[in-house]
Amino acid sequence: MDYSRFYSGDIPGLMRSPVREIFRKVDLNAIYSFAGGYPDASTFPVEDIRRITSEVLDKYGAKALQYGATQGVPELREVISKRYSVPVENIQITTSSQQGIDVCTRVFADPGDTILCTNPTYLGAIQSFKSYRANLMTLDAFKEAVARGEKPKAKFCYVIPDFQNPSGETMTLSQREDLVALAEKEDFLIVEDSPYRELRYSGEEVPSIYSLCPERTLHLGSFSKIFAPGFRLGWILGPVELLDKIYVVKQSLDLCPPILDQYLAAHFMGSGLLDQNLKKSIALYRTKRDHLLSLLEKYMPDGVSWTHPEGGLFLFLTLPPHIDTVALYDKALSAGVAYVAGSFFHLDGSGKNTMRMNFSFLDINRMEEGIRILAEVLKEA
Repeated sequence: MDYSRFYSGDIPGLMRSPVREIFRKVDLNAIYSFAGGYPDASTFPVEDIRRITSEVLDKYGAKALQYGATQGVPELREVISKRYSVPVENIQITTSSQQGIDVCTRVFADPGDTILCTNPTYLGAIQSFKSYRANLMTLDAFKEAVARGEKPKAKFCYVIPDFQNPSGETMTLSQREDLVALAEKEDFLIVEDSPYRELRYSGEEVPSIYSLCPERTLHLGSFSKIFAPGFRLGWILGPVELLDKIYVVKQSLDLCPPILDQYLAAHFMGSGLLDQNLKKSIALYRTKRDHLLSLLEKYMPDGVSWTHPEGGLFLFLTLPPHIDTVALYDKALSAGVAYVAGSFFHLDGSGKNTMRMNFSFLDINRMEEGIRILAEVLKEA
């Protein structure tokens, strides 16, 4: 039966995640995977979770298993408020940070509206924007149009200012201030995606865009990289009026974020356990980052360069111009190594000679063999 006549107009704009396709086909533990953005499972506080689950159920009983408020349970919003010095009314809990991206797009973008992004940018955001039939434009192209005296209109600019996915790079304070000034001049909002902000291993912290311009910024946070991704919890900091519209949209999506998960996250963050666990995670990831950088220096052939991230989970390789990392992928996977081709993160299909490398997931003792194999594949190319 041909079902195509039943599909909505949004379906042709849906794109598959190449990362998720890898996970469907390959046992990540059987290869040297630098592909996904998985945290190291050793950072998951399993024993703490086992203990606080009992404590939460003792304290809240059946309430922890019931429906809850769409904006999130007060206990979690209050601990986030205290941690980030933001009023409770400016906090909306989401079912993952990915949902934060999606609800912002749903609230602000009609089909054909322009959304600005850096190039490259997070693949999951591109998927969301395209699913709503938005027009994607690079931030640089927008600036050039403004400089030419044109009057381009954009609804919002999506950025990952801290340890960007995929590049690993961090926006300077000057770059953040320039973006805020441009948003004010050209009248668009800023969606600041910050799932990695607390995973800094070197360098100095830079003020968030939200702190520079709270009236025009929606700041997305996540527990996935600092607690455990299985909880599927995130949050949005933003103006009350904008959060009210997101609140209404969430009612039609999932009614409320997971209640038990929220109580566990509130206990974990509010009791100081999060900070204790973060210290261990940061020490581990710093070691992994440094080790991967040293291996790239040791094995990569001439003509290959890479970013040096101050935090987060990724770095970005740039190869000689004639190498297409999409075309090379099957050969690398057959040799036992996985990465994500960089062109998937580019709005215009450029970056064919780039790849994203994750350093959080693979066991540190297996990194060297994986990089050695990848280097051999690149040398042959």
